[in-house]
Amino acid sequence: MLGVLQGFALILGIIAAGYLAARAGIVVGDQRRVLNNVAFYVATPALLFTVLKDSDPAVVLSPVILVTSMSALIVAGAFILASRLWFKRDLATTTLGATCSGYVNSNNLGLPVAIYILGDAAYVAPLLLVQLVIFTPIVLAILESTRGNQRGAIVALGRAATNPVILASLGGFLCALFGIRIPEFVMQPIDMLGAAAIPMVLMSFGMSLRGQRALEPGTGRAAVFAATGLKVLGMPLVAWALATAFGMAAHEVFVATTIAALPTAQNVYNYAATYRRAETTVRDTVFLTTFASLPVIAAIAWLLGG
Repeated sequence: MLGVLQGFALILGIIAAGYLAARAGIVVGDQRRVLNNVAFYVATPALLFTVLKDSDPAVVLSPVILVTSMSALIVAGAFILASRLWFKRDLATTTLGATCSGYVNSNNLGLPVAIYILGDAAYVAPLLLVQLVIFTPIVLAILESTRGNQRGAIVALGRAATNPVILASLGGFLCALFGIRIPEFVMQPIDMLGAAAIPMVLMSFGMSLRGQRALEPGTGRAAVFAATGLKVLGMPLVAWALATAFGMAAHEVFVATTIAALPTAQNVYNYAATYRRAETTVRDTVFLTTFASLPVIAAIAWLLGG
């Protein structure tokens, strides 16, 4: 658990730095959006290209990834149903809430969990691949469609296809698929830019906390609680049930359940802030799931890890 605690401490420390920067007046108001934009259009694509070019596309077909991906879709569907029945929201908010319910932090928290609890970092790489290559294009296409473009979903899909996040993910995936080697002098600046992505997103997230509390009345708390509950409790339960029903080995059940319990990825907040849709809902969900997932992961390790 020490590695997991270190991962949480790292995330919270950078968020705190962003909050203190805003509190000290170093960053004022919407100036934080500069960080979001640079992260979204420059640093995050560099990071995703770097990660995906060294991945193994074949591992996407593993039973663990099948279970975690199915779990994500099921809880996302549950959020959409809840939104339709109990707290009606617009398309962008519903989409981002559903994404919060199933899009896991498979990088800066997933890696320490995989290394120190599951025993192998390779467990989270395939899920990262699925989220970036399959889930993210769909989410961004929907967000593009909410920008008021009257020419329909085809135009929105076209704009999403030219999004740097999608292009970088596809480029990295193709490099891995065909074994394309990138010269070191090309990769060095890409690696350096990619290393800045997560700190910028986390600092911007911390800045957004300045001047407002989480879960304030009138900020859509029902959607936040629904997404948080589905993420930290619903998704692990679904993953455990599916893995057990499929007759997977005990360790694979443990791995799938643990991965499903990871908190919502900060990337979702970056998407919300970039498109200026449902920022408060996503921010509060990321905040709550980051704290709530730790005891859940500990409980799963105690119950299934033996």
